[in-house]
Amino acid sequence: MKTKQEVHLKEWQNYEELAEQMLPIIGHLYRDNNVVTTVYGRTLVNSTTIDLLKAHRFARLLLDGELTVRETYPVLCAIGKLDLAPGRIDIGKLTVRYQAQAGKLSVDDFVAQELASINTGRAPLLSEPQDVVLYGFGRIGRLLARLLIEKQGSGGKLRLRAAVVRKAGPDDLVKRASLLRRDSVHGPFNGIITVDEEENAIIANGTMIRIIYADSPENVDYSQFGITNAILIDNTGKWRDREGLSRHLKPGIAQVLLTAPGKGDIPNVVAGINNELIVPNETVFSAASCTTNAIVPVLKAVHDKFGIVSGHVETCHSYTNDQNLIDNYHKADRRGRSAPLNMVITETGAAKAVAKVLPELTGKLTGNAIRVPTPNVSMAILNLQLGQDTSKDELNGYLRDISLESPLQNQIDYTNSPDVVSSDFVGSRHAGVVDSLATIVQGNRCVLYVWYDNEFGYSCQVIRMVQKMAGVELPSLPA
Repeated sequence: MKTKQEVHLKEWQNYEELAEQMLPIIGHLYRDNNVVTTVYGRTLVNSTTIDLLKAHRFARLLLDGELTVRETYPVLCAIGKLDLAPGRIDIGKLTVRYQAQAGKLSVDDFVAQELASINTGRAPLLSEPQDVVLYGFGRIGRLLARLLIEKQGSGGKLRLRAAVVRKAGPDDLVKRASLLRRDSVHGPFNGIITVDEEENAIIANGTMIRIIYADSPENVDYSQFGITNAILIDNTGKWRDREGLSRHLKPGIAQVLLTAPGKGDIPNVVAGINNELIVPNETVFSAASCTTNAIVPVLKAVHDKFGIVSGHVETCHSYTNDQNLIDNYHKADRRGRSAPLNMVITETGAAKAVAKVLPELTGKLTGNAIRVPTPNVSMAILNLQLGQDTSKDELNGYLRDISLESPLQNQIDYTNSPDVVSSDFVGSRHAGVVDSLATIVQGNRCVLYVWYDNEFGYSCQVIRMVQKMAGVELPSLPA
C-alpha cells in the first residue's frame, strides 16, 4: 500500500507529464493559427510546465472545485485536431461546459460545436501586418515592447518596427537592450535579446526593433525605414493636446495613441468600455491613465446593476519616475520629497476623467491620491453610495460573475484570497482586481478595494486598444 507521500508525488508527476504534453499543442495553435489559449483569463502562451499547472490551480479561487490538467487535456487535444481561424479560447471554461453536458456529446464533437465560428481554416487577420512605432522607450514603452513581441504569433498581426528616443551616449543601444532584457519589477525578458549595431536595432525573439534617434517628431523620416501606415504610441506625455500629438502625423504614421490623459477634444478611451470612439477617421487617441483604466470598468459594472448616487475615489499609488528619490526641488507641491521614504498626498484627475468615459457619472465622484513607497502596483478605494440596498455577498457575487462571463472579463479580475498583498499583483493583465474579502457593505453604502498593476496592467489595456485600432481583435470563445 502506498503512503500518502508516494500518492501525492505520483499525482504531481502525472500532472507534470500531462502539462508537458499540452505545451506543444499550445505552441502549435499559437504559431500556426494565431490561437491564444487561456485558463480563466490566464494566458498559456509561452508558459512553462509550472506556469500551466499554476494557471489551473488559480481556477479553484473562482470555481466550486478544482480544475486539473487531467480534465483540460482531452479538450485541448480536441482543439488541436481542428484547423482554426485566429481566436482566443479559454480551455478552462470550455472544460467546465463539457463536464456540464454530462456525456451527451463526445469531447471532439462538443469542442467542434463550441468552436464552430472559428473552425473555418487558417486565415490571416490582416492582409499586411500592422506597423507599430514606440515614441519613448521608458517604463511603459519597454513593457509595450514586451507585449508586442509576445503577441507576434505567426507574424501577421501587430509588428513592432521601431522605438524613437533621444541618444544618451555612445553605448545607448547596448544600454537600452539591457533595460529591455532585465527589469527590477517585472523580471527578465522571456526570451533572447541581441543587438544589431549595423542596423542600430534590438533583436528580441526575432523581432527587429530599430532604435531611431530624434529630438522631436519633425526630425524623423520613417519612410527611409520602410515604415508605413503605422500606429505610433507616444509614451513620453510631452504633448497631450491634438496640436502637439499631430506633429507625429507625417509620412509613415497614420494614427497616434497617447499613454496619458488627453486634453481638449482628444477621445479618451478605456479599452472595453467606450471602444466605439475608435473610428477610422480619427487620427489621435488617448488611453487615459492607469487609475482611470482600473476604476472605470468596476464603476460601470456597479452602476449598471445598482446605480451610483455619489462616491469618493482614493488611490494609494506607487511612486513614479516623476518624483524624487531624495528631497530636492520639484515644481509640484510635495512631489519633491523623497518618494521611497514617504507617503505623499497628491492630486489625481481620475475622478474627473471618469466623466469623459462614463458621462452618466458626471459630477457624482470626487478623488484624491496618496503616493506610497512601493515601486509598482496600486490600489483604488471606491467609497460609493448606491441607488439601492445590497449585501456583501450579492455585490461580490455579481462582480465575480462579471469577471468570469461578461464583456468586461478582460478588464475586471477577482480574488478571494485572504493573504494577498500588492506584490502578488505584479504582472496582472487586468485593468483592476477586486479584492472581495476587503469589500464593505452597509445598506446602500459600499467600499470596494481594487488592486491594479499601474505599469503592466495598464500596458495590457493600451495593447487592447491598439488591437482595436488595427482591427486585430480576437474573438473570445466559448461565447
